[in-house]
Amino acid sequence: MGAYILRRLLLMIPTLIGIMAINFIIIQFAPGGPVEQVIAQLQGNDVSATARISGGGGDMAGAGEAVGGEGINSKYRGAQGLDPEFIKELEAQFGFDKPPLQRFGLMLWDYMRFDFGESYFRDIAVVDLIVEKLPVSISLGLWMTLLSYSISIPLGIRKAVKDGSSFDVWTSGVIIVGYAIPGFLFAVLLIVLFAGGSFFDWFPLRGLTSEGWADMSWPEKIIDYFWHLILPLTAMALSAFATTTLLTKNSFLDEIRKQYVQTARAKGLTERKVLYGHVFRNAMLIVVAGFPGAFISAFFAGSLLIETIFSLDGLGLLGFESIINRDYAVVFATLYIFSLLGLVVNLISDLTYTWIDPRIDFESREV
Repeated sequence: MGAYILRRLLLMIPTLIGIMAINFIIIQFAPGGPVEQVIAQLQGNDVSATARISGGGGDMAGAGEAVGGEGINSKYRGAQGLDPEFIKELEAQFGFDKPPLQRFGLMLWDYMRFDFGESYFRDIAVVDLIVEKLPVSISLGLWMTLLSYSISIPLGIRKAVKDGSSFDVWTSGVIIVGYAIPGFLFAVLLIVLFAGGSFFDWFPLRGLTSEGWADMSWPEKIIDYFWHLILPLTAMALSAFATTTLLTKNSFLDEIRKQYVQTARAKGLTERKVLYGHVFRNAMLIVVAGFPGAFISAFFAGSLLIETIFSLDGLGLLGFESIINRDYAVVFATLYIFSLLGLVVNLISDLTYTWIDPRIDFESREV
């Protein structure tokens, strides 16, 4: 097992480099980089989402002196009338005064040392910015995954045991309908119904906590925290448990039909003992396989619209704004961190296989 873990860890290096290289190449052809963002702001044509120039008055003062210079032939759209020296300073500030290959190499070297630098347009380190947004994403991702699995696994087992019954049929209908409804649309419906939209005003609409949360007692803080999470989690979990439920059901049905289950029943074991003592371990392997992907998706990718609708400032919204604002320092840092985390979680998932079923031996397989 040690050799397998070592091979997987070593394979993470070229995988990460490949992911970063592909995205770096794409970025080179994307119009409207950070230099253009600053030029657009100076010309009064800023179209960014939330960009703020780092350093505030200092940069803008220098820019003001640069505006009105002689017309120049620039590779940047809208740069006519700006001092060429100012354009060079902007390129140096964002690192665009170096060749692309050199910039990519320097970026990889810094990331290997977990040095992610500072945001282009926010006066804050990238790591501090990510840590600032983590509570929202942790809350949504962790609780949504736990809620989804706590519903889907028991429901999937029950559907497998009652396969073909009326319970199986009507729950399948509910699951299909829930899966078909977009989460953001259901979120809007929840707001209209329960957050002061047109009917009831039972739940808060913004943030994870209420005003004065710091002055509350611990029980009040916990209640207030989960009170804010009810609507976002409901909107996210509506379709999330459908796949896992059907996966659990089909996996259990597959195992129940095998010969060893018939043998266990013939020995006089109770149905509960057969189900949870023999079938459960084998049937849950495929569910465990899907856990890392479900967790990573819920944690980082699936909450942008929900965060926007419920005014939650998390990693999903941060990533979207960073792309719109061409804040490449944040874009590449989050890409690197999330890719690394995804690779590590997948390795942990494989190791969990061997813990659940010791018969699985990755050591004898070629990676």
